[in-house]
Amino acid sequence: MKSLNGTGTRMHADTYLLFPVWTYKLLAVTIGTISVLGFCNNLLVLTLYYRFKRLKTPTNLLLVNISVSDLLVSVFGTNFTLVSCLERGWVWDSSTCVWDGFSNSLFGIVSIMTLCALAYERYIRVVHAKVIDFPWAWRAIRHIWLYSIAWTGAPLLGWNRYTLEIHQLGCSLDWASKDPNDASFILLFLLSCFFIPVGIMAYCYGNILYTVHMLRSIEDLQTVQIIKVLRYEKKLAAMILLMIFCYLMCWTPYAVVSVLVAFGRQNIISPTVAIIPSFFAKSSTAYNAIIYSFMSRKFRHCVLQLVCSRLAYRQCTIRNNPLTCTRKPVRPIVMSHSRDDNARPKKRVTFNSSSIVFIIASDDTDPLDISYKCKESSKNNVIQVRPL
Repeated sequence: MKSLNGTGTRMHADTYLLFPVWTYKLLAVTIGTISVLGFCNNLLVLTLYYRFKRLKTPTNLLLVNISVSDLLVSVFGTNFTLVSCLERGWVWDSSTCVWDGFSNSLFGIVSIMTLCALAYERYIRVVHAKVIDFPWAWRAIRHIWLYSIAWTGAPLLGWNRYTLEIHQLGCSLDWASKDPNDASFILLFLLSCFFIPVGIMAYCYGNILYTVHMLRSIEDLQTVQIIKVLRYEKKLAAMILLMIFCYLMCWTPYAVVSVLVAFGRQNIISPTVAIIPSFFAKSSTAYNAIIYSFMSRKFRHCVLQLVCSRLAYRQCTIRNNPLTCTRKPVRPIVMSHSRDDNARPKKRVTFNSSSIVFIIASDDTDPLDISYKCKESSKNNVIQVRPL
């Protein structure tokens, strides 16, 4: 780790670069793509939660909390690194470095603690058959943010510090400090913000898998309703487990590198070795909405309805009310005429906004409005055909 000066001058000379020029360009494209995907995907999740009432559940509220933290990372946690990649080195001052390290650490802890809360929610739901409510979810979110602020705010008060990382494209905690005060913070930080949450999640999901296995083995409970409930709970638990797995896959390499630096193995951590886990950890902000889309049918339906809202509204209207009364008259497209008054009834083919209506009328003077279907005195026959 290197210290920053307070003037915001470039931290490297043009003749000395840690990476080749093409590597900086590749890193800039990578972090820019991660930032755009993270912003768009998480903004979509927040929009869907706001627009659709059926998505407003306590469990989804916790998922929204993860999306909020990931969205904030995309807005505040990647821009400085992106500019540094374009400038081929850190060009910001020390206060900006502190903010970069603080914001990335804060939002990362919020995400892992929220995943821990989701694992516990699935645990009490499946194992203890208890359902959380919105007050419980809001309390959990409040405690998560306070817990995260407490740990990330401690370096601002002198217990460790935020400084430039080895690759000089972003800032983090001073993992390499040998001061006992700083080393104690690093040890407690790793235990409280990584290893203990991972242990809680492993315990919760171990009990969930055991409970599901035991319920399946009891033949007396194999009713249709129980099977449906177990299937739903299993699918939701699998989605959250996949989110936890992806998060750990992204952050574990960074945690391993940080542990190696903290325990005196900094000489084996080159800038190239350090930059890959760092960018891999930042990519964790972009995949949650993709997991929702693949594993949540309700989420997929809401996405389709949001994108094709008008088409979905028409299809829903036809499905639920195929012959609802409407005040708008339907203009005839084709009408059959007869020279003989005793001939068979007249046929009229009309089109409304989403279907074809065949009207068999006994008199040409009958109004061409499918709303007369609702009148008991009408003698007209109406056949409505919906397109496939």
